[in-house]
Amino acid sequence: MTSIRRQLLVWLVLGFSLATIAAAIGVYRQARLEAGEILDFQLQQMAAAFPKEGFGPLTMPPVAAIEPGDVVVVQIWDQGGVQVYLSRPDSPPPESHGMGFSTVSTPDGDWRVYSAIVGNNVIQVSQPTSVREELAAAMALRTMLPLLVLMPLLILLIWITVGRGLKPLNVVASAVGMRSAEALQPLPEHGLPTEVKPLVSALNELLARLGRSLSFQRSFIADAAHELRTPLAAVQLQIQVAERTRTDDERAAAFAQLKGGVDRATRLVGQLLALARYEPEAAEQPFAPVNLTDIARDVVVERAPIADAKEIDLGLSSVAPTQIMGDAEALRVMLGNLVDNAIHYTPTRGTVDLEVRTQSNVSCLVVTDTGPGIPPAERERVFDRFYRGDTAGQTGSGLGLAIVRRVAQRHRASIELGEGSGGRGLKVTVCFPENPLAKA
Repeated sequence: MTSIRRQLLVWLVLGFSLATIAAAIGVYRQARLEAGEILDFQLQQMAAAFPKEGFGPLTMPPVAAIEPGDVVVVQIWDQGGVQVYLSRPDSPPPESHGMGFSTVSTPDGDWRVYSAIVGNNVIQVSQPTSVREELAAAMALRTMLPLLVLMPLLILLIWITVGRGLKPLNVVASAVGMRSAEALQPLPEHGLPTEVKPLVSALNELLARLGRSLSFQRSFIADAAHELRTPLAAVQLQIQVAERTRTDDERAAAFAQLKGGVDRATRLVGQLLALARYEPEAAEQPFAPVNLTDIARDVVVERAPIADAKEIDLGLSSVAPTQIMGDAEALRVMLGNLVDNAIHYTPTRGTVDLEVRTQSNVSCLVVTDTGPGIPPAERERVFDRFYRGDTAGQTGSGLGLAIVRRVAQRHRASIELGEGSGGRGLKVTVCFPENPLAKA
């Protein structure tokens, strides 16, 4: 499992360590440069300190008299090139054949050599470069020592800071973990860091959606139980009537009524399942290209026998392919409910027309009938679950238009109820948002 705390600590400590190493290297290089300049100046001053007048051969110092820390070797030559002095007879340094500064390599290491003419003599002052490196290392160590001493304290400070920075996440996790399944109140956002607020806001939105979903489920179950009570009670009574029949004619009539009651209950259950399936909070199938004309043609073919039985003229007035992005099964259920309602409420020898039209890349489904229509005052309420207007009476379940609205909401489509041609009947127009697949 990936830990944010571990990642932050690893990267912060690693970055701090790499920065310290880089700083130490930079300090050492700068100290080496400054040490070289200082020691070069000392070599110059030492050479200039010798007298300009000539002098005879000098007594060489005994080897035992040389201090271990004496790391400067002085050589002097006279006008004739005769060496008159050497401060370290035991290990003479290499000779530089040019004036000024130079670096000479020897089997024992590199030497920094300064040669200058002082009066009638040639003075050469030499020093091992290892002395400069040791001095630079000592200077860098003295500079970096406070930081090295403070490094454990800084790492501890990083640990504490990361812990305090992640504490709001632990608080939010504890607040969520202590809640019961029924506690869907929003989490408090006051006092939270800016980086944590989007997470809490997203959780609050999720809790709100869950609350709406649970509220819908409770309401749906209560309404469904109430609506199923009546048809099931009717079926029970019809069974009792069938049991008391004595003649075949009475028994046939009772079973016919029983069959009608079972059909109504079956239709109600089917519509309840469809309504639950197409709720916005329910799981949804991904959208795909759908041909509205093909769906309309299929619905007309399926409902044609029912329309013929009532002598209703059911037709489709558009056959041009019209594609949108949507759920084909949900759209088929939506249009089927609209056509079922139109056939159900249209009187004998009436008409029900379907139209698929596209204008400015906006596709619409239009269902027009010659039934009693819906009064303007009820056109908003008819989309509520189990609502039956005065026109519908008690013959419907009150779920057809509720299903239509759920499917339209899922497809971000608009629904408009109006009057049919000549001011008669009902005209339902479902228009989908602008879609690049729609063909004008």
